[in-house]
Amino acid sequence: MNKIESTASSRSSLESWLRDRSRQRAGRDFLFDDITPNKTAVLNVDMQHYFMSPGFQAACPMAIEIIPHLNTLNQQMRELGALPVWIQTSAAGDAISGWGHYANLQSEDGWARRSMELAPGNEGYELHPDLDVREGDLLSVKTRFSAFIQGSSDLHSRLQTRCIDTLLVTGVATGVCCESTARDAMMLNYRVIMVSDALAAMTMEAHENSLKALFGLFADVQTSRQVFNHAGLVFSD
Repeated sequence: MNKIESTASSRSSLESWLRDRSRQRAGRDFLFDDITPNKTAVLNVDMQHYFMSPGFQAACPMAIEIIPHLNTLNQQMRELGALPVWIQTSAAGDAISGWGHYANLQSEDGWARRSMELAPGNEGYELHPDLDVREGDLLSVKTRFSAFIQGSSDLHSRLQTRCIDTLLVTGVATGVCCESTARDAMMLNYRVIMVSDALAAMTMEAHENSLKALFGLFADVQTSRQVFNHAGLVFSD
């Protein structure tokens, strides 16, 4: 079995697992099968050079591969009235202040490199140039893995002023900042959907394990195509 066949088989297995669990848990194929676009935000998490591009400390090759899916998701949902949000992690001095225990999990050189490459003004901080960011989209800066933990960002208040109640989570890495953001979002009473083909991790195993851990208690998991169908944009095969 080649890499493409292996990936397709894995996705099919995950899809079967998700739909079986959804029927067992909620009596239907999807936990959230009614998406209202004008109450929905697409949270694009950490699609920055530091987490994507070769040569940077935390580069995840899979993140480059999801750009077409992620751009299409944002384009289609934007046209339906949803709000794309581009979230960036900052490691500026004030951003990492008071986070010494996380620093101690790394070498001094590793922490120094993170602080440098994720500082505003450094290339690593910038969004990848192939992303379809448009005027009218929301830009948000966070200082912790989760965008919703207290003090990390002002994203929650900005979404509340727009009456957003549903979040489509995309970006990198599935099991780190995306998962952290999703868990806290659910605790703030958002409807959370992880968009499986617009998320990336260092390995497919890590990606799928995170989605399984989130499913049911914290989020639904859907592909971009499934999201479109539930938002009223139906594609025929």
